[in-house]
Amino acid sequence: MNAQQLDKVRNGAGFVAALDQSGGSTPKALRLYGIEESEYSGDEEMFDLIHQMRTRIMTSPAFGGDRVIAAILFEMTMDREVEGIPTADYLWNKKQVVPFLKVDKGLAEEENGAQVMKPMPGLDSLLARARDKGIFGTKMRSVIKVADPKGVDAVVDQQFEVGRQILDAGLIPIIEPEVDINSPSKAEAEDLLRSAISAQLDSLGDGQDVMLKLTLPETDGFYASLVAHPRIARVVALSGGYTREEANARLSRNEGVIASFSRALTEGLSAQQSDEEFNETLDESIGSIAAASAS
Repeated sequence: MNAQQLDKVRNGAGFVAALDQSGGSTPKALRLYGIEESEYSGDEEMFDLIHQMRTRIMTSPAFGGDRVIAAILFEMTMDREVEGIPTADYLWNKKQVVPFLKVDKGLAEEENGAQVMKPMPGLDSLLARARDKGIFGTKMRSVIKVADPKGVDAVVDQQFEVGRQILDAGLIPIIEPEVDINSPSKAEAEDLLRSAISAQLDSLGDGQDVMLKLTLPETDGFYASLVAHPRIARVVALSGGYTREEANARLSRNEGVIASFSRALTEGLSAQQSDEEFNETLDESIGSIAAASAS
């Protein structure tokens, strides 16, 4: 494991950029970027366009390791190049941004008010390939809809079981048990989630450090005990559907938690913008998220 990257992930100033929209969420991401579904046909053209968008972000002078600690990539982005350089190498060697990879295959059907991850039969080979390509860590997402202890436990148990597999492969997992921001029992779900995560963290051994990616909580500072846990490398927050303004405001009230925003990061960016307008908009976005992460 790269010691320089680990130090940056643990102690670096800034936030984690989530550039990992997958097949299901790509059309929406492109639409927000000003590209309608009528403008492309088939997955290949769609993924070419989203890679162009991501490349434009990554190569922008606004995007760099001074404010962006790490970036989470979609598998197809890892397999592509930026300016003729494999994406993970470009991020670290050109921008000093630590590369992570989204490894989950999407969500299973809802059960007990939660959605666990679909099976990942090829995970070991994907992790080996990621390591060879210079990826530092991984991310995987589940969703909790309501405060049902069975559902919450199923999500957390699965996340940590797969997390151990990722640790064994020499990578650091970002464990993401998202609580739906529209949950009718959001605060209660967060209470159950914190307890379940704490129990799992206590069962990890020395050197088995993980990251957490959590929904911004209803109670400010609610995850302080997790931030301080010796097995935690970093706690990051997802924007989860909040506007950037709301997400930043909530984030700034949770000390020790930094952002890992996707849609809130790209809010306001458009394919129709000139490079100057694009870079200016991205610079403002990155500046505001980095500031909220620092407070």
